[in-house]
Parts: sequence; C-alpha cells; structure tokens
Amino acid sequence: MRLDGRRESTNVEDRRSGGGMSGGGKASLGIGGMIIVALLTWVMGGNPLEVLQGGVGGGEADDASPQKEYVQSEEEAALFSFTKKVFASTEDVWTELFKAEGLEYTQPKMVIYRNSTRSGCGQASSSTGPFYCPADQTVYIDLSFFDEMERSLGAGGDFAYAYVIAHEVGHHVQYLLGNIERVNRETARLGKKEGNRLSVRLELQADYLAGVWANHENERWKSLQDGDLEEAINAASQVGDDRLQKAAGGSVVPDAFTHGTSAQRMRWLKRGYQSGKLRGGDTFSVPYDEL
Repeated sequence: MRLDGRRESTNVEDRRSGGGMSGGGKASLGIGGMIIVALLTWVMGGNPLEVLQGGVGGGEADDASPQKEYVQSEEEAALFSFTKKVFASTEDVWTELFKAEGLEYTQPKMVIYRNSTRSGCGQASSSTGPFYCPADQTVYIDLSFFDEMERSLGAGGDFAYAYVIAHEVGHHVQYLLGNIERVNRETARLGKKEGNRLSVRLELQADYLAGVWANHENERWKSLQDGDLEEAINAASQVGDDRLQKAAGGSVVPDAFTHGTSAQRMRWLKRGYQSGKLRGGDTFSVPYDEL
C-alpha cells in the first residue's frame, strides 16, 4: 500500500507511555492466552463489552503511577505512522461520502496503547484486540495485535492491517447512522440466538463498509498495489467464526456465531469494494441464510 507523502490524522492519542492509563492488578494473559482470547473475542469490533467487563487483561489503572517515556523501535514507529495515515484516509473518505448524502461526518478518535487502558466501554486490554467503543466514539488499538495477526492468523500485510482499521471505523459509521443503537435495542428483547444473528449482520456490514472505504481510497489516491486486496480478503477469511471455532479446538456451532463465517466476511468485504456505495450494504434485510 503506497502512503508516501500522505497526511497523518491528528485525532490519534498515543498512550503507549503508560502511567495512569496502563493499568495494573491482574497479570497479563501472555502471548498464548492473548491469541486464544483474541481469536474468540476480537474480529474487529464485535461486542467488546463482554470481554472488558469480564476483566480480561489489566485491572484498574493507578492514576498515581509515574509516566515513563516510551521508546519505540523503528518498525513500530513506521507502523504507528502507517496507522495514523490510514485513519486520516478514513476521515477524508467518509467525510466526502457523508456529504454526498447530505449528512455530516463526525470524525472518531483513535487511541494507541500498550497492555491496557481505560475506554468509555470499560477497561481495554491487548487481549481484547482492536475495537470501537460507541460510548466515546473511539477506536482502540494495541499495535502489537498486527504482529499477532501475522504470526498466529497468517493474516499479515499492510493492507490487511488497514482493513482492521477500516472495519473499526465502519462501526463508527454504523453508530452515526443509528444502526448500532438499533441493534442494541433489538438485542435487548431477543434471545441469545437471534441476538447473535443481529451481531453477525452488524459485523458483515462493517466489513462491507471497509470495502467501500478501500474502493474510494484507491480511486482517489491509487494507493493499492498488487496483492493488497488479497491481503484484506485473506484477513477476512482468517477471522470468520467457523475458522476461529475450529482453531480453538472446538466444533463449529453456527448459533454461536457473532461475526459471520469466513465466506460471508470475504463476500461482504468484496461487495463493498466493488460497490463503493454507502447505502449498498443492507445486511439487515437479506434473509439470514443468504448472507
């Protein structure tokens, strides 16, 4: 993905220095535990509240702890810059697309942290994976997750990482359009099976919106290179519910799906990329078995 000379978003807060935001208390799950939890609870957005409120990762933050200067490696500095550039691209693309619909796009924020931090949805941990919190309209990412994508999911590549960011911003788009509120309202009155199905619809729509962003990113800046789209499609495949359940050593239980199968995630991402239209991804009116 070519991003040379592109601007970096100014809506990004760097909390990697730790201090009062890093949290203490419970011990880290470690690499093995982090991967299993990430496999089962992440998949770019989902419902992080269940994990956060369950106490995964760090405990309460200690506001009195002193801050230490964080020294990043060259590789992490490049990834940090990349993340800010992709986030800036989402700002530009969605501002333009909302304007075309006669709407105003309120830009979200992004927090980059290490280990754990506080969010409007509770305590955030590296083991939670990237997520969007509607309570504070903020995307939370520990950059180490991108390394785990490559090592543990076989989903590396810069455009695969861009897809993660774009999916989370897709949840913000859903928030602005009222879809998240509607799903939360409906979920509260439904049983677990039907609630899970609504979650799948929401996640597949976020995949579609990530594809819409990719379409306009490439149309405007010609930034995609050979293999980039395939990286994102591969990432979508690797985080399907069916694949993750198998990876965790269990059987595939469709009623427990909350994000959709690998095939569904790839299909809706590609559909968004091919369409490029904000209003083209109505996953809520399609019969469930046709998603």
